[in-house]
Amino acid sequence: MNRILRNKHLLWCISLLIVFTACKEDHPIDIDDTDTIHTPEIALQWNKFLLEIERYTPGYRPTVSSRTMAYIGVTAYEAVIPGKSDHFRSIASQLPGLSVPGISFGEKYNWELVLNAAYERAFQHYFETAPTEQQARMISLANSIYDKIGIEGFSEVRQRSISHGRRIADAVYDWSTRDDFGHRGYLRTIDPGYHPPLGQGLWQPTYPDYTPALTPRWGKVRTFVADEDDKCDPPLPYSDNPNSQIYAQALETRNLVNRIKQGHNGEDRWIAEFWSDDCPIVTFTPAGRWISIGNQIIEGGHIDNMEKALYLYAKLGIALCDAGIRSWGEKFRFNYLRPIDYIRNVIQDSSWNTIMCPDGSHYFTPPFPTYPSGHATFSAAAATVLSNIMGYNFSMTDRCHEDRTEFKGTPRSFNNFEEMCEENAYSRIPMGVHFRMDSEAGTKLGKKIGRKVNMEIDWIK
Repeated sequence: MNRILRNKHLLWCISLLIVFTACKEDHPIDIDDTDTIHTPEIALQWNKFLLEIERYTPGYRPTVSSRTMAYIGVTAYEAVIPGKSDHFRSIASQLPGLSVPGISFGEKYNWELVLNAAYERAFQHYFETAPTEQQARMISLANSIYDKIGIEGFSEVRQRSISHGRRIADAVYDWSTRDDFGHRGYLRTIDPGYHPPLGQGLWQPTYPDYTPALTPRWGKVRTFVADEDDKCDPPLPYSDNPNSQIYAQALETRNLVNRIKQGHNGEDRWIAEFWSDDCPIVTFTPAGRWISIGNQIIEGGHIDNMEKALYLYAKLGIALCDAGIRSWGEKFRFNYLRPIDYIRNVIQDSSWNTIMCPDGSHYFTPPFPTYPSGHATFSAAAATVLSNIMGYNFSMTDRCHEDRTEFKGTPRSFNNFEEMCEENAYSRIPMGVHFRMDSEAGTKLGKKIGRKVNMEIDWIK
């Protein structure tokens, strides 16, 4: 009887050991030394600074900025999520060619330190040419966050955490270097070897500054989920016939801008200026606008933890990146002329101009073909992703240009992201820089890309 009891006891111990070992394999690391939920504050601070530094750094135009937002977003996500999250999974293995270092089993990490170090190193990588003032602010931001975290007495945890964040940033940056067309794009926004094709209805540098094409080969940049099958239908056929569809759309743009200049259509002018976001130094980029919207969502208390904030920024960044790549690929595939050239040359309104930039310092048309609208593509991709994260009936007031004096940035309220997307796309018509077909095609393309980001990347455990 005693031998039976001893055997039962031995079997119970072996079973307990097996269960304990299995638990260790399922949960290889104590990922937090407290039960508190980490707030999104560190991610929010860095993404608010992102809008400042991209605004002032030379070469950070829409395509370059949107790509950088994706790589920084993925850096922050991969620095924290694999070791900390019970809800989200690493996406590194789903991105061909990206390999990120793992955590050390059985060791403790301070995830706020990891995140701050990852952001700091990533910003150092991607904004090496930022003006001195922004470089100083970057250092100050990193140090202020380190000081607030302050874990005196845990030097090993501190060193391990900071080292891990930096290693992740370096790994993602190394992956960036293997994208020949996209990496360090801020150094070559103008390609002296690119000569736009000649022909009736084709784009050429426009009045009054005749700036060469901006990133004309951006369609070759590496994407995350989009591919060359993500295309637009062909634009309206070019025609100088007053009865043609393109003539009618050019008249729409011309007449709307003229009414605004005459002091009418105040709502249209407000919409145009509110969504402008394409004036270097005056505003952030049209891609940055959606980072600002993400920031406002978090500041409003709708996301209260680090993990979901990192998920939002990574997913949003990827959508914006691919939207920029595919819209630029389509722009230079069709090479359709801008409304200003059609209005001045075909309608023969030789004194006509846009109302861009909204600060009144000068008027110009963005230096790339018109079809499809980049603003519309960015906004549709971003709105599709944000709707998936926050819900399709999420209402908010966009305050990103509140208190600006150079133009009318009075906040506007929306019932959902779809409304924001549609209004942003439309805004380019009263601004005078697009035909209606450009906005419609960009919206359709952006939504397709946003759906791919939602469906083709496995984010949730």
